[in-house]
Order: sequence, then structure tokens, then C-alpha cells
Amino acid sequence: MNIMHKQHSITIHIVIAISFFIFSACSTDSEYKQVDFSKTVPAPSLTDQGTDHSSLRVAIAAMISPKETISKYESLMDYIGKKMGYQILLIQRKTYGEINELFQKQQIDLALICSGPYANGKDIFQVEALAVPLIRGEPYYQSYLIVNKKSSNKTLEDLRGKTFAFTDPDSNTGTLVPNYWLAMKGETPQLFFKETTYTYSHDNSIIAVARSLVDGAAVDSHIWEYYHKKNPEYTANTRIIKKSIPFGSPPFVSSSSLPLILKNKIKDILLNMHLDPEGKQIQDSLFVDKFVPPQESWYQPITKLKQEVERYKKKRANGTGKS
Repeated sequence: MNIMHKQHSITIHIVIAISFFIFSACSTDSEYKQVDFSKTVPAPSLTDQGTDHSSLRVAIAAMISPKETISKYESLMDYIGKKMGYQILLIQRKTYGEINELFQKQQIDLALICSGPYANGKDIFQVEALAVPLIRGEPYYQSYLIVNKKSSNKTLEDLRGKTFAFTDPDSNTGTLVPNYWLAMKGETPQLFFKETTYTYSHDNSIIAVARSLVDGAAVDSHIWEYYHKKNPEYTANTRIIKKSIPFGSPPFVSSSSLPLILKNKIKDILLNMHLDPEGKQIQDSLFVDKFVPPQESWYQPITKLKQEVERYKKKRANGTGKS
């Protein structure tokens, strides 16, 4: 079975099973009229709206599935909009790459994005970090390598020849980190695993492992811990067998083209949310202690991991890596 067929077959089974789980457990889309799920209707550009536009286009990277994103972040977006006196237009896309493209086209103003695209592409995508969530007292998160609780797998090596779920191709914890782990072993996902797939969200990966649709997955520690506390049925049938080094948590970013006065106001709202009873209540619901100013040093390990993976790929291409 070739690599494309290997990934295709497992994807079909995961999509069917996870889609049934999510859509049978959630309410209808009509409750969320402000959300744009369409890829064919472009978001207006900043130049279309002018510098004093009364709405802010906000995107949440698909770190969790669309309806879970709305459920988790709707109150935060509403809070920012109310404090700004602006209408919030929440825009969703399936992949991190599509969010990056919206920034390049100046079709969104703000976003909560994965640390990977930020660390490795902030200049390309023209974004600036405004704030980072402090969770469990730290501005860091990790990649968790998880397996089904009932499985005998205890190490990454135990997953050799088995099935594995990545999240998004541009994800740090869900794709880059496990690729780095394999590169350090002189391996590639295509040769190490029997089959692989992309689930395009960390909660989908958790469900896939919990339901034994795949043998293993790498997921965002914040999201695993969030569901472990709030929806333990997501995580009860999973087990963590490996943790990565810490990385800077996914940042709240703005378009570089957003007027400075708006950037500063949004930053001020986020950094002071914990001092406002309403803001504190929202943060508590997200298990966020508070937002803090970003430090670029938090994201340097991600850049180094990507460089190591690229270096290993070149070695293999040149015939000097492990065959």
C-alpha cells in the first residue's frame, strides 16, 4: 500500500466516526449566525473598511473543532467587542494555512493562532503578538504523545508500524514535534508508522485515540488538560506517554496593518481582563490565569525544532540520513 493510500484509508474512517460524535453532541449552526464557515465568501480587506471601521474580523485557528471553538471562545470575543465598542466578526477556516493566508491578504484583524505558524512565519504572515495566556501559572505549553488507556504502548518506539494522527500540517505540538522526535531517531512518519492522518484539530485527535481509531497522536497540552477538567470523557480513555519541552503558548496576534491605536487598546483589554470581574469569569471558564505580554524567546525552541527537521530532510535527500 503506498503512502497516499495509507493516509486516505485511515482518514475516511476517522472523519466518519468523529463527525458522528461531534455533530450528534452539538446544537445546530443557526445559534451562531456571526460565524463565517464559507471558504467562498471572502472577508473584506482593511482598505475596503477604512481605518475607522466599526467591526473587527477575528479568526481562531482550528486548534479545536469549529463548534468547540465557538463554545470555548465566543464569550472572550464578545468581551473584547463590548470593551472596544466594535462588532466582532468571528471567521473560521479549516487549516492554519488558510488563517495565515487571510492575514497576508489583510482580510482579518486579529487571531488566536498556533505557536508554530507564529514562530516560523510571523514576518511572512505580517502578524504581531499582543498577548499570551498564562495557564497553570506559566506562559508555556507542551506536546503530549497520547495512546489509548487500554493499550500496551508505553513509548514512541512502541508505535512503530502502527497508526498515528497528526493535527494540522503547520501545527507545532500536533505535527512538528512528533516529526522532530522521529527525525532524532533517524526516521520519517511515512516509514515509521503503518498509516497516518490529519484530524485538523486537537480534540479530534484526542477522540480518535480514545475510540481506538488510531494508536497514537500528538496533541496540545493545554487542550488535553482543558478537556481533562471540563469534559473528561474526551480524555479518560487516553494516556500520556511522552511530553515535549515547553514552548511559548499560542499567542493572540494582530495584523501588522491594524492601526496602532487599536492594537494598543486590544492589548490593554487583554492584559487587564483579570482585574475585571466579568473578564476574570471568562478567563476562569477557559482555565486562563491571565494574559501577559509575549516574549520572543519563548518561541525560539520551535524555530530550532523546525530547523532540525529540515536539516534531517536534506540529509535524507542527499542520501546521508538513515535509510
